[in-house]
Amino acid sequence: MTSPSDGGTGAPTDVGAGTPPAGRARLRRDASAPDLVAAARDGDPRAVARLISLVEDANPRLREVAAALAPHTGKATIIGLTGSPGVGKSTTTSALVSEYRRRDLRVGVLAVDPSSPFSGGALLGDRVRMQEHSSDPGVFIRSMASRGHLGGLSWATPQALRVLDGAGCDVVLIETVGVGQAEVEVASLADTTLVLLAPGMGDGIQAAKAGILEVADAFVVNKADRDGADQVVRDLKGMLGLGGRHSEAGAWRPPVVKTIAAKAQGLDEVVDAVDQHRAWMGERGELGRRRHARAAAEIEALALVTLRAEMKDPHSGTSLGALADEVVAGECDPYAAADRLVEELRAS
Repeated sequence: MTSPSDGGTGAPTDVGAGTPPAGRARLRRDASAPDLVAAARDGDPRAVARLISLVEDANPRLREVAAALAPHTGKATIIGLTGSPGVGKSTTTSALVSEYRRRDLRVGVLAVDPSSPFSGGALLGDRVRMQEHSSDPGVFIRSMASRGHLGGLSWATPQALRVLDGAGCDVVLIETVGVGQAEVEVASLADTTLVLLAPGMGDGIQAAKAGILEVADAFVVNKADRDGADQVVRDLKGMLGLGGRHSEAGAWRPPVVKTIAAKAQGLDEVVDAVDQHRAWMGERGELGRRRHARAAAEIEALALVTLRAEMKDPHSGTSLGALADEVVAGECDPYAAADRLVEELRAS
């Protein structure tokens, strides 16, 4: 189902969550944050879409929304999918949704697409592949524009993730933009990161160059019916034996799973690998550590946004503009200017 509030290419699009059950009261446009959260947890796709729109628009009601969501978060399994363009991320994501629904779990998907250079919205071609879930009330899929944010994610992804978690999703899949070697930011948001590769694309070489070995919690060699799939598997296993964090005593060793996502083959093994990794993290306290780091990074990012806004506010009392003039004139160096600005902020 396409969200009634977000439509058309170039705007965020929601798919899934079906039609709200008969008899449910229509959500008012001025609904309070607690009402929106309650409706979202009750499976209302309009409420989920509206909450994520508030996040993307940096709406002033975000503080109220975050407070209402907080008691309900921390329960979903967060899975990140990344990989080069053409490896089949969207097809794999759709197949994973089907596998989790077969296990009767509620699924949310954040699919981060490249931004249109004209509208700033998402280029939604890959979402067509997920239309098979459009009438499923247990699935919510949101396409988000990266809007130029580096790292393969939208700046709003952490807060949108919190919305889906708080809305009662058992599993949240984050599919990133396929944008190259260094774009592995998804690992900081996910409990488990799946790195997708495919034969015939030079992925074995790319893995060695990009440091993907340090990011992956599991490797998925998709399109395994093509020539060269077994070689990719051998290359990955060989690289895992060369060292790195996975070779430390007691460390998690990422499994390598072959799939044919277009034929829904091998996805049960992927889900089993995710479950095994989650169990391993639970035994060693790694899950708590990752979520602590994620929360700290989110708090830091929000604090920096507030500080930047305060520094640029002409009524805030800071002398950012005057300090910049002094640096340009050679009367002060940038480090000394930054120290003075920090002192002003502390005093305010």
